Amino acid sequence: MEWDTSIEFAPVILLFKDPDRLFSVRTAIGAANTLIKEFPSDDGEAFLAAIEICLDVVKGNTDPEQLRAAIIRAADEAGVTAITVLH
Repeated sequence: MEWDTSIEFAPVILLFKDPDRLFSVRTAIGAANTLIKEFPSDDGEAFLAAIEICLDVVKGNTDPEQLRAAIIRAADEAGVTAITVLH
């Protein structure tokens, strides 16, 4: 099975409470890394859904824009500011 971790979507900038922690997420692999390594909470429903959608996007089973929306929901759930950027 080939996985495509380079699939891009319109960036989401995540601002954490620490001003030095700012991440621009624009790929499925970037989303997975940020969710797993940086998010303050890893047990919320939106967080877990975003992780699942990351895998679905990489497998080619889900549209990348669904992942973008899931990241925004997970950020809201965790109290992380999400700034959406449009191309």
